[in-house]
Parts: sequence; C-alpha cells; structure tokens
Amino acid sequence: MFDEIELKLGLAPGEALHLRRSAVLQGLRSSRRLLHNVYFDTPDFDLMRQGVALRLRKVGRRWVQTVKAEAGQAGALTVRPEWEVPVRAGRLDIGGLPEAARVFFTPAIVATLTPCFSTHFERTTWVIARAGERLELALDRGEIRAGRSRQPISEVELELQEGRPVFLFDVAERLMETVAFHMEPRSKAERGYQLAGAVVPRPVKAIAPAIEMDDAPGRAWRTMVGAALTQLTANVPGLLADDDPEYIHQARVAIRRLLALAGLARLAGLRRPAWRGDLRALMGKLAPVREWDVFIGEVLPSLKGITPRQHNSILATAVCRQRLVRQRARAALRSAEFVALVLLMGRDLVSELEGGGSMRQWAKTALDSRLKTLKRRGRRFDRLDAAARHRLRIAAKKLRYVADAFAPLYGEAAGAYLERLAALQDELGRANDLCMALDGLPRLKLDAALATRLRGALERSLKDQAAQADGQASALWHGLHKRRPFWRKPAART
Repeated sequence: MFDEIELKLGLAPGEALHLRRSAVLQGLRSSRRLLHNVYFDTPDFDLMRQGVALRLRKVGRRWVQTVKAEAGQAGALTVRPEWEVPVRAGRLDIGGLPEAARVFFTPAIVATLTPCFSTHFERTTWVIARAGERLELALDRGEIRAGRSRQPISEVELELQEGRPVFLFDVAERLMETVAFHMEPRSKAERGYQLAGAVVPRPVKAIAPAIEMDDAPGRAWRTMVGAALTQLTANVPGLLADDDPEYIHQARVAIRRLLALAGLARLAGLRRPAWRGDLRALMGKLAPVREWDVFIGEVLPSLKGITPRQHNSILATAVCRQRLVRQRARAALRSAEFVALVLLMGRDLVSELEGGGSMRQWAKTALDSRLKTLKRRGRRFDRLDAAARHRLRIAAKKLRYVADAFAPLYGEAAGAYLERLAALQDELGRANDLCMALDGLPRLKLDAALATRLRGALERSLKDQAAQADGQASALWHGLHKRRPFWRKPAART
C-alpha cells in the first residue's frame, strides 16, 4: 500500500498538442499504452458509499486489481491510499488483497460484485526529474462507458514518485505557460458512477475540517483551507453545467470561508496568503449571479402591487441579465487564471511551516477579535438604520465563517451558538436582498413607468419586511449578545 499524491487537471482535446510541445517535456522520452479498466461494485453501490473504488486494469496481456480509498482531496491535489495486486485472466481476487484493503469487502459485498462501468483511454507518460525529486506526468485521452452512455476523457495527472509535493506545483505552473488547463476535481471513478446513474450530482456544502486541539496552528490552518478549497472546486463542475442557484451559493460560501481563513494566517504565525486578492476578484465575478438568482427566485415572486403582465416583463429582462452574468462567471471558472489561483492555494497546503503558539490560544484570539467587531457593530441595535444593520450582518457573517472553522474543536457546544448566529445573519439578509434589488434596478433598463412601479413595490416590501422582522431580529441579537460564546467553555476532548 502507498499514498498516491497527485495533481489532476483537465484540458481541451486540442491542447494535447501544446502539451507535447511544452518546453518541460522537450528531450524526454515518452511511453504510450492503451488502458482498459472495469470498475466493480454491488447493485446498491456499497463500495462507492464507503468511498472505495475497485477496478481491474488490463495492461498489455497483464491484469492488475486495484483498490483506492478516498482519504483526502483539496482543489486539484489528491492524497489517497491505494493497493495493487496482479490477477489472472481478468478475474477479481479479493482474497489476494492486503488485509488493510480487505476490510472494505464483507462477504455480502464480495458475493454481489458486478461490473458497473468501464474506462478506455490511451495514456502517454513522461518522467520529469530534478535533484532528489521525480514525478510521472500522464496524458489520458479516451472515454468512460456505462451502458450506452459515453463521456470523454481528456486530462493530465502529475503523480509524485519522489521528493516534496511542491514539485508537482512547480511543474504544473511551468506547463501552464503553454497549455490551457481547466479544473476537473472529479476522478474517473466519480464520473463513471455519475454516468452509471449511481450518483446524482448535487451542490457540495461546507466540509468540516479534521482538526484537533493539539494540532500546531499552521497545520490546522492548512487543513481548514484544504476543506474550504475542496468545497469550492467540488462545486465547479455543477456550476458550469447546471443553473441550480445552490451551486453558485455554495461556491461563494467556500470563497468566504477561504477569505476568512486568509485573515487568520498571521494570527497562526504564518505569512499573509498571496492568493487573497485574486480570490476577492473571483468573488466579484460570481457575486452578480447570486444577486440575480435571489432577485428572480425570491424577491420578485414576493412583491405585491405588480400585475402578471408587468411581472413577466420584469422577469424576462432579469433572466437576460442573469444569463449574461452567469456566462461571465463560467468563463472565469474555465480560465487559466482560476487554475493558477487553485494551484497557488494548493502550494500553501503542502508547505512545511507550522506557525507559532497553541491551537487554543489561536482559536480564542481569532474568535474574540471577530466577536468584538460584532458587538461594536450591534451597539444600540434597535436604533440602527439599514446601512448600520448591513455592516452588522457582514460582521456576523465573518464571525460565523471563523467560528465554523474552529467548531470541530468544541463539539456540540458550538452548535447552538452557530445556529443563533446563522439565524441573525439570515434575518438581516432578507432586508439586504431588497436593498440590493433597489440598487440593481438601473441595470434592468426598464421603461420609466415600469421602473417606477417596481421601485414602489420594492420599497413597500422593504418597509413591510422591516416592520415584521424588527422584533424578531432584535430578539435574535439580544439573545446572541447575552449567550456565552462556545470557545469560552471547556473544549471537547478529541
């Protein structure tokens, strides 16, 4: 058994020629082989539900049985345990696997294993080395097959064989000088399961980082960033292919988490991340999509005093604006700049800096700082105007993302506090959605009469919402203000 550490990037079929001509590969010998893989699972996909992939691979006249268990992924970087054993005549031999791999295969699973999907592709490989470091670069081109369904394969994998993981990023960044990559966070097995109908793609919500109180702050920070980066990249395929508003929402949640963590780096004794500015720029490209999603899906249906004809006219115009900003957002996520940003964040995940201080002190300092800002913004809550409540909402959001990151250290004690914080943020957010709609009204470019009608409806809705929610928001604020923060209670044992 060994841990596979690799970078995986997608590329358009036409980019394969640019890859072969890259200066990185000049003078290096390549080897080429056809690979035929059959993936097995039970009719209920029990292995997939454990995060395990079982395949038979034919290489020439030889057959190899492989088991992969997903252990961790962050952006384009994947680290996972893998076991390989030779088999005869293309038949499964579960008993021949090492004991550590056999733990996934109960007698009931073994008895019902059947082919699920297959992959067929040409793999061209190069070995790239420098002093004490070596990796294999593989160009895979072919297709995934499940029944009559087909999906193309066109991707590059860089697998570390010797040395530091940062070598992967050095080579990838040099390749990007001549090759246009795009993000493809899904493994061939994951895409195969989707093609076979075993998995329905869904937006990926926040992933709890696996941190403990005795971790070094620097190590914990990297784990937190890795979890948030995985959430961001995992939502990219859905965001590119599906108009479901939840994809853009979860991608923006991940970006906010990453920005919050960037602000915590110095408190952990680390340098300020170089990627913070580029990440803010990406957020600026995704934000308009979310604004139109909210306007079309939530704000417009709730307005009163607009006739069905006026509603349909406004909706048609808003959908056109929505479509335009969605195209721009997708272009940003397909761009080389986005790949470079993910690789830049990936470098921080494999750095060896541990930072200073203790985990407990780092968490307390970071959370106390955010709480102090929140309390300052919420002074005299019942007298706050709309602008002041917006600033309070932003402070609540920032505290929430930092608190989410540290919550695994405190167990159930964090749950109730975070629920109250989220409820306050949501309550304040409803008014903000209406204010954003008012601010965005000129972008609809409606005729004067219809624009006036819409503005009046928005202003009435904002006034009604404020009257209905004022007492609830006040109760949420005062209840949270009086509640003892979970990080000032004894930490959960890990």
